[in-house]
Amino acid sequence: MAEEGRDGAARPTGAAEVAEAVEMRAALGRLRRTTGLPVAFGGLLPESGHLRIAELNGTATGALRTLAISSGNGLGGKSMALSRPCAVTDYAVARHISHEYDAAVAAEGLRSVLAVPVVVRRKVRGVLYGALRSALPIGERTFDAAVAAARDVEQALVVRDEVRRLLSATRELPAGPDAWEEVRAAHSALRALAPRILDTELREELLTVCGRLAGAAGPAGPRRGQPPPMALAPRETDVLACVAAGSTNAKTAELLGLRPETVKGYLRSAMRKLGAHTRLEAVVAARRAGLLP
Repeated sequence: MAEEGRDGAARPTGAAEVAEAVEMRAALGRLRRTTGLPVAFGGLLPESGHLRIAELNGTATGALRTLAISSGNGLGGKSMALSRPCAVTDYAVARHISHEYDAAVAAEGLRSVLAVPVVVRRKVRGVLYGALRSALPIGERTFDAAVAAARDVEQALVVRDEVRRLLSATRELPAGPDAWEEVRAAHSALRALAPRILDTELREELLTVCGRLAGAAGPAGPRRGQPPPMALAPRETDVLACVAAGSTNAKTAELLGLRPETVKGYLRSAMRKLGAHTRLEAVVAARRAGLLP
């Protein structure tokens, strides 16, 4: 189900769809700001059916509203089929695309258009478009900015997929050590990603899942309902989660977007609070305290 927003775009009403639409909307805004393109639009591909243009930014009409894009058709469909960015300098006369959507593009007055697929695990999940109302070549810098905007959406979708997987995994406690190691690795990845998510609701959802995993407690964990004896700062927990997954200080710094010296500082602080003398002791103590799964 969907309802229309003020700009005429279809607004999804499901919780997951709303969170994903927020990321798409933010990416289109960043695309316009970083490139100076006057128009940006896009949509995500549902589990079944065609991609529909659901988010509009800078459009003057409703011509593109809920336009259904099939793989292989038009510029966006070509981008979907090839799983790579595509562009045309003058859409109406472009020879290397099909022209099923010419009427909508002409009604909006678009000439030069680029399309960038949102690809998650080799599967196209959406398309971002940027456009000019004049027939001018689209430069490399604009291409790079569009690809970066698509990557932002991809990251958000990856995180949401991980959230769904983790929620499924935590419905029952894992039966063996191998299953727990998988959960711990996913927990570490989510702790690393959460601070980078701009959507506050999505970020809170991630942290809630991480808390549920830690609270579920692995084989060495405390009794359910027993409060942890101490609290770590969020970044101390992030660092320990990466360490627990086997990351070096350098890798942890890369994952968390921190300097290696900063990672060392957080690790020393966490070890002091946990009464640990080594990285391994700190991880074990954090698990026993219910701070890590």
